[in-house]
Amino acid sequence: MSQPDPISASSPLSVRLAASEAEIEAAQRLRYRVFVKELGGDGEMVDHARGLERDAFDPVVDHLLLLDSRRSPGDEVVGVYRLMTGEKARAFGRFYCDAEYDLDVLRASGRSLLELGRSCVDADYRGGTGMFLMWNGLAEYVLSRDIEIMFGVASFHGLDIPALAPALSWLHHHHLAPEALRPRARPEGFQRMDLTPPGEIDRREAMAAMPALIKAYLRLGGTVGEGAYLDREFNTTDVFLLMDTAAMSAKHRGFYTRQHEAGAPPPRG
Repeated sequence: MSQPDPISASSPLSVRLAASEAEIEAAQRLRYRVFVKELGGDGEMVDHARGLERDAFDPVVDHLLLLDSRRSPGDEVVGVYRLMTGEKARAFGRFYCDAEYDLDVLRASGRSLLELGRSCVDADYRGGTGMFLMWNGLAEYVLSRDIEIMFGVASFHGLDIPALAPALSWLHHHHLAPEALRPRARPEGFQRMDLTPPGEIDRREAMAAMPALIKAYLRLGGTVGEGAYLDREFNTTDVFLLMDTAAMSAKHRGFYTRQHEAGAPPPRG
């Protein structure tokens, strides 16, 4: 799977699934830079000596890569999404999110599922065409496999709940998933999100604290699960994001068509 730059056919950026162990290792190297060096995370399988952020899911998922052909061999990967279909999860025995959220309602829905994980982009490529290409690559993956529900956790850096209260409260009061499709954070890491009454939330303050990835999902109609999860190992406060891909696909196609016809780069942030 390869995705050309919709703005310029000669762009050095491309998006496709990893096709070799070397490419997966390059993705793990990027994840180490972002999750370990930049955000202070860690884990049992992190290889500090080689600079690789790894875990048990890497051999069984698909890795959607953003590559820059101008970079040196082994360093071309500048963005990654890790993708796990419901079929792969059943064969493996679990989703990554099972460790933080009770996913029984999603499994009982009977709908086709896709979990997104370990999403990160090199600091020099955040916003703009690179992220736009990754979203298009993700949409192609979803549509070609008839995925109906897309989900994953997105993280706020740190565990300072009072500082995160406006953003968490906004998510709870304005973007809570329907009860029939609403996973709940597991008790050992559960953090309630309804910390501030709806009428007392400063929307501007809430949005300023919201990671760009979460805002992007919200713009496409994304919703959140019940409660945040405190991931002390990775020093993050995680929220569960869920997307009905029928809604996402329609909005994505409209956005893509408008941008392509206008010949304009996608918005940043």
